[in-house]
Amino acid sequence: MHTCAEQFFKVKTPPCPTLEELLQIYEKNWLSAGYESSAEEARYKEYGKDILKKFWEIHAPGFRIPIAMEHRFFLDIDGIKVMGFIDRVDKLESGGLSIVDYKTNQELFTNDYLDNNLQLTMYQMAAEQTWRLPVEKLMLYHLRTNTPCPTPPRNRTQIEAVRRLVLEVADNIQREEFPATENSYCPCDFPQYCPYYRHKYLIPEPRKGKVKQARLPGIEAAEAVNRYAELQGKIKELETELIGVKQSIVNYCQAQDLNRVFGENCQVTYKTVEKTGYNEEEIRGALEPLGLWAKVLSFDAALLKQLLADAGIPEDIRKKIASLKKVVSAYPQLWLKHNAPEEE
Repeated sequence: MHTCAEQFFKVKTPPCPTLEELLQIYEKNWLSAGYESSAEEARYKEYGKDILKKFWEIHAPGFRIPIAMEHRFFLDIDGIKVMGFIDRVDKLESGGLSIVDYKTNQELFTNDYLDNNLQLTMYQMAAEQTWRLPVEKLMLYHLRTNTPCPTPPRNRTQIEAVRRLVLEVADNIQREEFPATENSYCPCDFPQYCPYYRHKYLIPEPRKGKVKQARLPGIEAAEAVNRYAELQGKIKELETELIGVKQSIVNYCQAQDLNRVFGENCQVTYKTVEKTGYNEEEIRGALEPLGLWAKVLSFDAALLKQLLADAGIPEDIRKKIASLKKVVSAYPQLWLKHNAPEEE
């Protein structure tokens, strides 16, 4: 689909290719690999033709040649070279630039996704560095539905944040630090090396094709995971029951004006626990005249994070503060997630 969109606009002079020519490009570049059956391939192929027909109907009228298609760029960020390709760059009537990136995602893009798309930000940086013209429009084009999804150009604060991100990633690469980070595109092409997925790619048992589990003391890893999920389910059931029983005891004590109730071999004491606190403005008014207010102020990590995001803070100060960051505590924790049932 990307190739067809590229060839549609990549002509030396108008007009654009005819619909028949566009479908010929589609046929020439069609790949049959990866489909479970010829029937499935035929369905997807026809689906692609429908998309291209609609694409041609939208873009053929008023066709204009872009200033660049599949443009290869080298973006220089403080000496760090970033290479990439921009699908399409248009010149607007205002004299500015419009950047279009074609996508074949299943679903349309949310505003949050568009506003925070890293690719578009870097494309804007590259285009402005290449042509010395302002980017006035950014767009992800959803090919499956032929829907243009525009978003405003990035401001200086957003561009500065990406610049710092690139420098941080480059620094981690130079130091050979590659922490695994999960996202919606996991697993990647190298799951056997990832600590989140490596366990699924251990040596298979002969003739069975099943993963040979690494053993924990006295129990296999897979069995331990299943048991952990089972116990978590029981804990949730017991917690729900516990809350109901506790409320019954509280209601009884309040109704009977009791502070303690007895079972056959146990007892439960009931009392109201009050949590006290202070009004910050009132305390400040009392302590500040005495010069004592600074003694009760505490370090706020959230405020420090906001401070570091402020583009007005000098770069050397940011680096100095970043160098002071360290692990102050660590503890093991597990998160349980039930797998979706596999289709037979």
